Amino acid sequence: MKKAIEKQEKASCPKAEKAASAVVPATVATDDGSVSFGAGSPLGLMAGPCVIESRAHCLGLAKKLSALSLQLGIPFVFKASFDKANRSSIQSYRGPGLRKGLSVLEEVRERFGCPIVTDIHEPHQAEAVAKVADIVQIPAFLCRQTDLLLAAGETGAIINVKKMQSMAAEDMAQVIGKIESTGNRRILLTERGESFGYHNLVVDFRNLMILRSLGYPVIFDATHSVQRPGALGTGTGGDSCWVPALARAAVATGACDGLFFETHENPAQALSDGANSIPFDQVEPLWKQVTALAEISRRVPESREELIFRKGAKPLL
Repeated sequence: MKKAIEKQEKASCPKAEKAASAVVPATVATDDGSVSFGAGSPLGLMAGPCVIESRAHCLGLAKKLSALSLQLGIPFVFKASFDKANRSSIQSYRGPGLRKGLSVLEEVRERFGCPIVTDIHEPHQAEAVAKVADIVQIPAFLCRQTDLLLAAGETGAIINVKKMQSMAAEDMAQVIGKIESTGNRRILLTERGESFGYHNLVVDFRNLMILRSLGYPVIFDATHSVQRPGALGTGTGGDSCWVPALARAAVATGACDGLFFETHENPAQALSDGANSIPFDQVEPLWKQVTALAEISRRVPESREELIFRKGAKPLL
């Protein structure tokens, strides 16, 4: 089977050559051990609400997700934003802000023992966020901002960079170089869909394999990939019904080390990104599906050959 796949790759990707690519793992320590992405680790999950709506809601959802992760043995990282600085309208809810938000996230970590990932939008936020969060996230719109990347890298935390919606996957090599220049090689790369005209995104699953050839673990953001940016006029729409299918497809590529879900008990009442969030009660059945697929698609050892681009080669068409 493996030889047949390699033969097919060579035939269908004439502009690429094969070479060994060692993926640098990203690991965060927890009270009960550690959570790792890549390097032969199980499929991991980043999940939580889009934004901290209140202390009570954040703690309640974190409790449910943490319990589910223990029940199913999921390597789990809790996600929530303290400030959604890129909301469509000035009237939109942004979050509690840096100080109050980090206080809530710190309480989540202490109560439930799960690692935390949250995003930053300005360089001055990096140091404070890294004292609480295990993973500092760079939003897709900001992934080329040099000062932001340098500030994040200098914290020494794991940096999860989301690929911009209009950016070629191979161009993320320059983003990686900026972070690596700080001496930090604790990097995750996240695919979250491609712009496809106005108010729409699609997913090019080749990007997962291209990103992984850059040498770092790859996360697929299944919920933001179904966004319809700005489609509601004063807000962003979405088609959450497509999340399960896209998540399954991403894991089936074999190049996905973790999934990213935004979830809510009642997405229709969520204060941000409800249209593309999945209901909490769908997380368990979906996770059982994707882990079954991962058992097959990720069975090949970590030292497997990866597609990489020859120097000067054009992108795959």
